[in-house]
Amino acid sequence: MSTEKFTQDSAESSVDTLTSSYSDQWAGVEGAEQTSGFIQFMASNDLIYVVLGVSLIIWFVLLFYMIKVDRNVSRLEEAIENRSRDDSKDQT
Repeated sequence: MSTEKFTQDSAESSVDTLTSSYSDQWAGVEGAEQTSGFIQFMASNDLIYVVLGVSLIIWFVLLFYMIKVDRNVSRLEEAIENRSRDDSKDQT
């Protein structure tokens, strides 16, 4: 049982050491009160809405692009079909 307590104490001390070592070096800690309202809002919601918004924008752009490509391919298919019909009429 003493070895379990020793490992728990050493684990806790290593965490405390890391926290105390790097606590003053976090970039966003200082001046958090002076940030804009948008940044404070996003930080208060853990940026989940930013991730959701960006992913939705990406999906909508991909959907728009796929629809646009489909329309262009359809136009090309019609043009090729019309051209082949014209060629077959000219040969007969």
